[in-house]
Amino acid sequence: MAVELKDLTKSEENYSQWYNDLVMKAGLAENSAVRGCMVIKPYGYAIWEKMQAELDRMFKETGHQNAYFPLFIPKSFFSKEAKHVEGFAKECAVVTHYRLMNDPDGKGVVVDPSARLEEELIVRPTSETIIWNTYKNWINSYRDLPILCNQWANVVRWEMRTRLFLRTAEFLWQEGHTAHETREEAIEEATKMINVYKKFAEEWMCLPVIVGHKSPNERFAGAEDTLTIEALMQDGKALQSGTSHFLGQNFAKAFDVKYANREGKLEYVWATSWGVSTRLMGALIMAHSDNNGLVLPPRLAPQQVVIVPIYKGEEQLAATRVRMEELAAEMRAKGIRVKIDDRDNVRAGFKFAEYELKGVPVRLALGQRDLENGTIELARRDTLTKETVAQEGLADRVEALLEEIQQNIFRKALDYRNSMITKVDTWEEFNEVLNTKGGFISAHWDGTPETEQAIKDATKATIRCIPLDAVEEEGTCIFSGKPSKCRVLFARSY
Repeated sequence: MAVELKDLTKSEENYSQWYNDLVMKAGLAENSAVRGCMVIKPYGYAIWEKMQAELDRMFKETGHQNAYFPLFIPKSFFSKEAKHVEGFAKECAVVTHYRLMNDPDGKGVVVDPSARLEEELIVRPTSETIIWNTYKNWINSYRDLPILCNQWANVVRWEMRTRLFLRTAEFLWQEGHTAHETREEAIEEATKMINVYKKFAEEWMCLPVIVGHKSPNERFAGAEDTLTIEALMQDGKALQSGTSHFLGQNFAKAFDVKYANREGKLEYVWATSWGVSTRLMGALIMAHSDNNGLVLPPRLAPQQVVIVPIYKGEEQLAATRVRMEELAAEMRAKGIRVKIDDRDNVRAGFKFAEYELKGVPVRLALGQRDLENGTIELARRDTLTKETVAQEGLADRVEALLEEIQQNIFRKALDYRNSMITKVDTWEEFNEVLNTKGGFISAHWDGTPETEQAIKDATKATIRCIPLDAVEEEGTCIFSGKPSKCRVLFARSY
């Protein structure tokens, strides 16, 4: 499949267009025939599979099991939890009929009016309601707890303004749903899972994140508390990259899910839910990439190394191919993902540009002179530097280099993020920083939803989180002038 190698829009000229160009030209995704939906192409899906596999391993290490629940949810389920339905009502896709028929007037097909569903079905925007209706059948006693389930699925939220990976009408995600005997256990679970997300984001995606509580206005619909990991993109906007919710007993009460406690008394179950989605693909792209294309952390790159032959004629290609296979075998023995690109229908320069665009961490070029000298050219995607190195010991060198690249990408993103956190103490400073520098703004807030909404209306900036490590500090709210006990992080966001 050919890769589009025309120049990308420069990020400093039009960041939004740069992002769209990169997603398309690197072969990650494209718009589908269904408005607001996307086709995730093989290369993009290969990256998502790497994310999925590692997260799945981490979930199972913490005792969770995968299950699957229906795509369709009876509409009546949503009316049982008032805040939940209020939060999702505007985004719900509704199934009303189950059959088509030929148009009597010969104008194609129409919905069969006699095939209306007795109860309309909601296409899954999230699964709390269908899962808690199910858990009612699974839970009788404290001996049935905890239930630690995760689901890999697609969901539909009817977005009007869409952008590939970041906001689409249908997207892929995982959603954990757990049931617990006590409030403390549920809170511990929600905290544990947000830290799993933090570990994955930082150690696999090279994405530094801030962990904190969402404000009441930004909390998940139906939750008592929402924990979030917030990342900063290279244009100074924040991206919510994962959330974990303490649901209290709200859904247990809505669906009458009780258990007999250790004294034999009936109590409502305590709940959590938590999830990340293909939005992480958007975060990966925007946090690291440049005007040459993707920059992929080695741990998530479908190919960590590509070897390109430099040759004249079939004889040189055959000799080069033998040595490339030997070097590739040595690296694969160390678990390194290697691709040999010996296509003869495109030039080496095209291949170099293609793998730069696709973010392959290490590129090796092997020519006739290298065969004679026992050398090979090695290029790094993260620094765009290259050097000639010995073929001997190459596998060890590349293994160490991949880890170095992983750490370098994270360090660069962390330094940028830290440079973009600004403390302000006045409304004037807040607006100046927001409109000139961007990033996270650490400021005092009086704790009221009215002030939070007023700031959002005036600036389009929201409270991204109240950091877990926020220290108590007496101050004055930047907007209302009322007393404040700690700083929160504001930013404009995706």
